[in-house]
Amino acid sequence: METAYTENIAQILGKKFALSDETINTLSEYLFHFNMPLMEALEKIGIRDEETVLAVLADIYGLKVLKSSEYPEGPVLFDGISVDFLRHHAIIPISYDDASIAIIINDPWDLAPLEVLERYFADIPVSYYLGHRDEIRTAIDRLYGSEMTGPEERRILEGAVGDSIELYEDDLERLRGMAQEAPVVRLVNVLITRALDMRASDIHFEPTEKAFKVRCRIDGVLYELDSPPRNMQPAIISRLKLMANMDIAERRLPQDGRIKLRFGHRDVDIRVSTAPTIYGESVVLRLLSQEAVEYDLERLGMAKEHLEAVSELIERPFGMILVTGPTGSGKTTTLYAVLRRLNKSTKKIITVEDPVEYQIDGINQIQVKPQINLTFANALRSLVRQDPDVLLIGEIRDHETADIAIESALTGHLVFSTLHTNDAPGAITRLRDLGIESFLIADSLLAVMAQRLVRVLCPSCKQPYRASKEDIQALRKWTDNLPEDLTLWRHVGCRECGFTGFRGREGIFELFPIKDEIRSAIVAGQEATQLAKLARKYGYHPLIFHGCQKVLEGITTISEVLRVTSLF
Repeated sequence: METAYTENIAQILGKKFALSDETINTLSEYLFHFNMPLMEALEKIGIRDEETVLAVLADIYGLKVLKSSEYPEGPVLFDGISVDFLRHHAIIPISYDDASIAIIINDPWDLAPLEVLERYFADIPVSYYLGHRDEIRTAIDRLYGSEMTGPEERRILEGAVGDSIELYEDDLERLRGMAQEAPVVRLVNVLITRALDMRASDIHFEPTEKAFKVRCRIDGVLYELDSPPRNMQPAIISRLKLMANMDIAERRLPQDGRIKLRFGHRDVDIRVSTAPTIYGESVVLRLLSQEAVEYDLERLGMAKEHLEAVSELIERPFGMILVTGPTGSGKTTTLYAVLRRLNKSTKKIITVEDPVEYQIDGINQIQVKPQINLTFANALRSLVRQDPDVLLIGEIRDHETADIAIESALTGHLVFSTLHTNDAPGAITRLRDLGIESFLIADSLLAVMAQRLVRVLCPSCKQPYRASKEDIQALRKWTDNLPEDLTLWRHVGCRECGFTGFRGREGIFELFPIKDEIRSAIVAGQEATQLAKLARKYGYHPLIFHGCQKVLEGITTISEVLRVTSLF
């Protein structure tokens, strides 16, 4: 931001407000000697007419002053920029994409935070607007969470919480009382509500040496929220543990719990997990909002050929179908969509899960409890005597569970389960590593499906662009017959998507069918790479292939597919 004015800002404002030479010199000293922010320096000499000051700054720097009605209606998320930083410097972002950033500031004279932003965003040009300090901070409170500044909150922060965290962590009754204080309850509720409004799937409460950070995961990416004061850490964690019926006295071991809440018209199940760290307990909330889950196979993002093949496979009377992928890749949602399709009065369906994430009417769901020795394997031994038609095993983790699952598939049951492998053919290697004989794998397995989740471009703001040579070269590795003037789509950002450019996620899939030729290869002990080559004649393509199809269809971007597959 440059200005053509030859006078310094103290002299310009001095003339505007008819200040004496002595007052102008004092203002100059505040600004140039003590490097004081402009608004703070003006307040110290008694000037509080912010409207006039902003008009002068707009003239000096050539910036437009925005009204509060022109501020964003939804939060614009900066990965790595804390809300505390924005609030302290009265800065609020209004748009953000790969091509440009627009920000409302209150004090263009305070260059330090602006230089931080410009260094952080490197080569992306930043556009500035001016706004009133109180209006900016009110908008930050509305969009990102309010600061604890009321008298009752101050009493909690200064009196009830005090200076020593360790003291109150050892005083369980005091800690229990703090966790039930109104400001603590209200703060926890605000954080959960705001995360739900932002379509978050998880909230992370993370203690560090100097701060107590709160981050939420939106469409698979973590964004930092407003950090509560460090000395609120024990009260907030205790509040969450009380809500989840956990033992607040136990801080040495991990714990799991569950919270069921109603926010407005939304029923939300929250899965709570705690883990001890060197700076205190870390707490993660998994937000399981029933309305956020799509149970229809047709709406998961499968290609037509995948959907047809899966629809045929799940109607088989017996055998095993596996879904593979890392944690958070949508495996559970896919399996629930399959169960919803199969959920008829003519079939008995039993699931064994850890934990049961969603309740489905008409299905018998069992949650494992290792503390009473109700493991996957022990539960399955009894369940096969319950005469099920379909069995869902949350995850195959050991030889015993895998052995019973395969035995069930060979004795007239349709079995679904998950494995943690990078691709579908890798499931064969994983089962062998668990001690399952190759001939049993070949006889029981019907198919393996691997999947990942990619963020979907916001339909309200995505923009077409002509693909670069690098884009076309990358896509040609997996797609033939691409034109030289190929049009792709990029993310931009708008109010509908919180200025991230993405809204929601879809799956990309690879389906590895177990045909007779592949069964023979499995029995012969062939490795996953050899099996993958053999499966290509039956229509098998790796995940990256389906990801590229979604790029060409304008559903997502190359960088997003690369983020989840790393195979370019």
